[in-house]
Order: sequence, then C-alpha cells, then structure tokens
Amino acid sequence: MSLQNDERVNLLSEHGETEQDELDTDMEKMEKEPEAKVEEEVPWYRTLTPYKLYVLLILLVTYLLNQLDRYMLAISSKAMAQEIHFGDKACMKNTSAQDSDFNGLKCETFSSADSCRNATSNLTHATGLCYYDYNGQGLEYQIVAGPAFTVIYTFGGIFISYAAEKYNRKAMLAACLMFWSVMTLLTGFVKEYWQLVILRFGLGFGESGCGPFAVSILTDYFTPETRGFALGIYNWGIYFGYSMSYAFGNFISLANINGQGWRWTFILSGIPGLAVGLLMLVSLKEPERNQNQLELSGTACQRLGRTLKNFCSPSLLLICLAGSIRNASGYVFAYNTQLYFTQIGQTPEQIGKYLSWIPLVGGSFSVLLGGFISDRLVRRLGLYSRILVIGVSLLIAAPFAAGTLYFDPPGAYFFQIPTYIFGEMWVGITLAVVVELVPSEIKTTAVAAYLFIISNIGGNANLLVPPLAQHFESQNYSKSDSLRYALYIMYPGETKGRQQKKTTNLMSREYLILYVRWTVCILYPSLLCVYVCTKTRLQASKKTSIHKNG
Repeated sequence: MSLQNDERVNLLSEHGETEQDELDTDMEKMEKEPEAKVEEEVPWYRTLTPYKLYVLLILLVTYLLNQLDRYMLAISSKAMAQEIHFGDKACMKNTSAQDSDFNGLKCETFSSADSCRNATSNLTHATGLCYYDYNGQGLEYQIVAGPAFTVIYTFGGIFISYAAEKYNRKAMLAACLMFWSVMTLLTGFVKEYWQLVILRFGLGFGESGCGPFAVSILTDYFTPETRGFALGIYNWGIYFGYSMSYAFGNFISLANINGQGWRWTFILSGIPGLAVGLLMLVSLKEPERNQNQLELSGTACQRLGRTLKNFCSPSLLLICLAGSIRNASGYVFAYNTQLYFTQIGQTPEQIGKYLSWIPLVGGSFSVLLGGFISDRLVRRLGLYSRILVIGVSLLIAAPFAAGTLYFDPPGAYFFQIPTYIFGEMWVGITLAVVVELVPSEIKTTAVAAYLFIISNIGGNANLLVPPLAQHFESQNYSKSDSLRYALYIMYPGETKGRQQKKTTNLMSREYLILYVRWTVCILYPSLLCVYVCTKTRLQASKKTSIHKNG
C-alpha cells in the first residue's frame, strides 16, 4: 500500500512537473507572440521617419561629391596633360574641322609627329586637320588615376575606421568631406605633374573616411529590413557624382571661364563640399551604436585581429575576391571611358550629352532595385539570397558591356543603360552582406577592410591598360583599336572583328583571355552563392534533426 502511494505520488509529481513545463512554455509563447505580431504588423516603410530620410539625403550628397571629385580627373585628363605635360603623345583629330574635310583620313593612324604633320600638309584648314600633342593617356596618367589615389585611400580607410569605432563619426565624416573638397579645389591651380600627384594623395586620404563612416551611420539608423534599401539609395551617389563629372568636365571646360578651361571644373566641384560639411556638423545627430561598448574597449590591434579572423571565413574571402574582380572592371572603364570615346572620334559635347545622364539613370535604378529585391528575398530565403541577386544580375549585364565596345556611337552609349541597370546591383548588396556577416562592434572596420581589399586590386588594375594597349600597337593596331582591345580584356565582353589586320592567333589569345575573365567574374559569385546556400541548408537540416531527436 505504501509502495502504491509512493508510485502515485511520483506519478502526480511527474504529471505536475509536465503540466508546469507546458504552462511555462505556453507563457513564454504568449510573451513572444505579441512582440512577433507587433513586428509583423509594422510595415517596413513605416520605420523610415523623415529625419532618417534627411540623414540619408545628406549622406547621399556626400557620396555624390566623393565620386564627382574622384572622377573629374578622368574627364579632364587630356586638357590637363596638354597644359601640364604628362603622359603619352598621339596624332589626334582637330574637332573644330568638319567631317567632310577629312575625306576618309584618320589622324589616329599616324604614329609620329612628322607623319602626322606631313599627312595633312597638302590639305587646307585654318588650324590643320590633325595635330600631335599629349592625349591624356599613358602610364603617368594611370598612376595618378590609380596608385596615387588608391594606396592612400585604402590604407587611410583602415586606420580612420578604428577611430570611428570610438569617436564621433558625424564629425569625422564632415572633416573628411571638407578636406577632400579642399584638395579638389586646389587641383584647379596645379602647374606641375608632381603637384597633381600630391593632391591625389590628399584626395585619397580624405575620401577614405567616406565609406566606413557613412555605412556605419546608416546601419545604426536603419533596421535590417530597410538596410539594403538605404544602402541602395546611398549608392546613388556613385552614379549621380560620376554622371555630374561628365557634365562638369565637358561643358564647363568648353565654357572656358576666364580662359582657364578645365581648371574651373575642379574649383566648382570643390566648393560645395565645404558647405555640406558645415551643414552636416550642425544638423546631423550621432546615432546610438548597436553594439556592446565592453567589446569595443579593446585596443586597435585586438579589433584588427577580430576583423581579420572574421575575414578568414570562406564567405567573406569569396565576397572580397568577387568584389575585387568586379571592381577592377568598373575602375578600368570609368577612368578610360572619356579617353576611349575621344579616341574613336567623339567630341566632348557628344560624350557629355549621353554620359551625363546614362550612368545616373541606369546605376541609380540598379542599386535601388537590387537593394529592394534583396531585402524582400532575405525575409523569405535568408542571407544567401543577396548573393543570388548579385550573380544573376552580373550574368545578365556582361553581354551589354561587350556591346558598348563593339558598336559605334550612339548605339555604344545606349548599351550602357542595361549594363548599369543589371551590372551595378552588386554595390549596395555586397556592403549589406559584409555588415551582416560580422559582429556589430567591428562593422566599421570590416567595411574599411572590404573596401581596402577591393580598391587595392580594382583601383590598381588601371596599370595594366598601357602595357596591353602597347602590345596591340606592336601588332600594327591603331591607338583607338589598341585601347579598345585592352578594355575588352579588362572590361567583360566579347571581341569581334573591327580591324582588318587581325590574325587568327591573336584572336585566339584574345578569346582565351576573355574566356578566363568571364569565368572568374561569374564563377566566384556563383561559388559564394553555392557555399552560403549549402551552409544554410546544412545548418537547417542539423537543427531539424536535433529537434526530432529531442
């Protein structure tokens, strides 16, 4: 009897414990359900307050000025080279002459000053049909466009980002903006090549703080559901600034204010940054950091160690590798677009007419659409879906990039529209992925490290353009065709016959190089997508199996 009573007590006790456990579980669910319901009931756009949108606007304008000041060199390089004397020389078409005056004559086919002058000596024109002068290309140009800017830009971003983890990011971003604006303004007064190099170093140092500070501020102001959207809008600055550089560089130079031509493009580009920097200091609030201040108290070396440890993961390594390759294509074409279209006979008015709006419309739509799509997919499929968007968009964009170099204007310009729409989605999405893959206390340093890696590889890829162009010139190609084929290799696309002197062996080498480049550009984003998808599925399967076993 006593044994039966003990068993009954034990059963009642076990039953009571079971009921209590179920009651506790139900209570926890009831506490969590209102929170989940609240999160589901609040649409993503309701979190975008007017002040957050104002912050986004200020940072957008800052990034616009960043890109405008950076790429002004690419638009004005020819006029600068002819006045300061740097880079290569070539026989060029006098754009003031009528096309009918040339009667089929192509100035670019003459490789020396004597042949350039002798070929046009029997033709009548007040100022000559062809002239031999600096063309804005060559190794010296690629140095100031690439390493002189990129080296200090990338190293400066790493060191500046450490301060951003502890100090006021708004104030430091404003200081960087005003500093690089002064460097841009002073570029309008250079008289020697070495002065231009020093100012490009200064420009790189100032602009190195823009990305880490701005992205860190945005990720603290915006929720994960709207972060891709915010970064997409922020990255409009790339295309607004890049397009404005064509408008400033071409039309203001043609206005020839005070007879100083290209100099006023830099002066007028530098002034707005000083005003925006002051406005930022006065009106922006430093957001509350979404991170553990105890973890933030480590030394710079400790934070660097944590950052490097995170970047040793396969996901971030593949993101950096794919981003570097894609960034190389963008840098090479951006710094050689004006030179390429000038070489094939386009005037500054014609170039400015199209490229002052095509990057703006195509690129802005691209990053906004990419951010919006990736944000929606992340809510359903998880983080790896952002990589899926990148891989598909780049695959679609590649043939249109090839069409830009294959077709003559104006068709070549219009091929840039789909190239931008599909080919620029990666910019904002990759930044969102980077900040989501690292702990919050090192996200600013992580962004700086990511930009350091892709900028060092992509920003210095310009140095490959002169030797590639010289190789094609040695095969009896004209300067314009040599530049075209160099861009075919560095800017993804296909090569087809444009020059009657091509040989089968040369075409085979070109196709081999381009095949490798296409494979690399598409393969690494695909590998990253496969890796993250596989990892996510394995983790989900593991959790399911643990739940079933439990």
